[in-house]
Amino acid sequence: MATYKKRGYKPKTKKEKEVVVEENSTTAEVFNTLDEGASKTEEWFVKNQNYIVGVIAAVALIVLGYLGYNKFIAEPQEKEAMNEMYTAKKYFEDAANGISSDSLYLMAIEGGEGKFGMKDIAKEYSSTPAGNLANYYAGMAYLNLKDYQNAITYLSDFSSEDKMLGPISKGGIGDAFVQLEQLPEALEYYEKAFKANVNDFTTPMYLLKAARVAMDLGENQKALDYLKRIKTEFDSSTEAGQVDVLIGKVEASL
Repeated sequence: MATYKKRGYKPKTKKEKEVVVEENSTTAEVFNTLDEGASKTEEWFVKNQNYIVGVIAAVALIVLGYLGYNKFIAEPQEKEAMNEMYTAKKYFEDAANGISSDSLYLMAIEGGEGKFGMKDIAKEYSSTPAGNLANYYAGMAYLNLKDYQNAITYLSDFSSEDKMLGPISKGGIGDAFVQLEQLPEALEYYEKAFKANVNDFTTPMYLLKAARVAMDLGENQKALDYLKRIKTEFDSSTEAGQVDVLIGKVEASL
């Protein structure tokens, strides 16, 4: 067991001297090992200093490039795209409110008054959030104009985590496939729509649409599951008032 020795203590016996020599030897060995490790580390840095400096410079360039892109390119582009979108969005909203719907939906897509329409905004500002949103407006406008292929194209290019726009865009694709009589694809997108976000508005709406398409496809058990989910989870929804008749119809066919 190690014993405490006062500073300046001198060993008296042969055994104590041997202990001191051993301790000094061990300490020297430790410091030599540390010196060797530090020397090797220093040698490695010297040998690879060009590589290290290159990596640091590359990282710095990436960070500065990212910050510069956001400040001098992305932010001005987004502002410009939103300014362009203002008129096209007004056309869309007026059309949705029933004001000269077809002509205004078309102007929302193609543009007017010297301003871009949603189609051009989606193309010219594709890297911006406004460009992404333009795909949604263009797709929904095409859907209302009964141009179902273009509706599918633009809505497919739109992505959003928004609890309303996300499901509605998927459901819009489902609606377009129904009109094109592509029922398996319609069912797929209705299912994506009600799974995209669970809420009291879009979920029961797309569950009911999915159930109706499933019935047309002869997938009665799936239809029954969707209808019962509306009845149990969304009993206060508008759709819940329609499911009892449909449930009876599906159960009779099973």
